[in-house]
Amino acid sequence: MANSKLVYSTETGKICPSCQNPVLKCRCIKKNSKTPDNVKYDGIIRVQREVKGRKGKTVTTVSGFQIAVDELKLLAAQLKRRCGTGGSVKDGVIIIQGDHRSTLITELKNRGFKAKIAGG
Repeated sequence: MANSKLVYSTETGKICPSCQNPVLKCRCIKKNSKTPDNVKYDGIIRVQREVKGRKGKTVTTVSGFQIAVDELKLLAAQLKRRCGTGGSVKDGVIIIQGDHRSTLITELKNRGFKAKIAGG
């Protein structure tokens, strides 16, 4: 076990293999301008509905933000308030309970983001 490296932490999420920092605070990704595998940074915010791995519960995920973690948490709180439901922020993705795709698309466009529905 002397050669084992931490790859995931329940507190911070995915860990960068080279610098051992959380992926959202990774210094080497910014240096090499590489993005994490699960997050697309092309200027478009993707809103999709998910149920897989959530015991049949529907959630709406919002991803693709290039903003600081504190700003993302503030935005998530405002979007949750707008939808009148709960949610969280994990690995740079805002998770809102329930199917609120149309409400979130409208709200994000009003805030100046380029947003679209992703998935089926």
